[in-house]
Amino acid sequence: MNQDAATAAATLYQRWLTELWNGDLNDLAAAAASLVSEDFVGNWPGQPALVRGPDALADIVRQGRLPFTGLTFTPQLGPIAAGDLVAARWTGRGTYVAGKHALPGATAPAGTPVEFSGHDLLRISGNRFTEYWVISEGEHLMAQLTRG
Repeated sequence: MNQDAATAAATLYQRWLTELWNGDLNDLAAAAASLVSEDFVGNWPGQPALVRGPDALADIVRQGRLPFTGLTFTPQLGPIAAGDLVAARWTGRGTYVAGKHALPGATAPAGTPVEFSGHDLLRISGNRFTEYWVISEGEHLMAQLTRG
């Protein structure tokens, strides 16, 4: 990958975090449509099916963000671009809201601060992401939400 392509990949990943994962919940559909291809496929641990297309991506991001307020994702390592792949390690921080968006099995009260990390691996074609694999520390997150 030449330097221009690596810079473009890093910029696209920054938009991925800023617009999709840290952006306004009301703008998720537009953000997803501008960042991923129509035939995008996302792989999430624990999800019974692949996430297909920008609309499904916006929906799953929304579902993941709703149980928290002030949730922000910050890159800790990368992004690192090689060939048609971009990889990064991130940390998410926010506050659990409980209530109607409570996570199954969570017993922590609203207002509980959380922090967890994960890794992203994305495939680029042209100027959009086409595939996504995420590994997050779900067990670490749930440990913070099940303490009494």
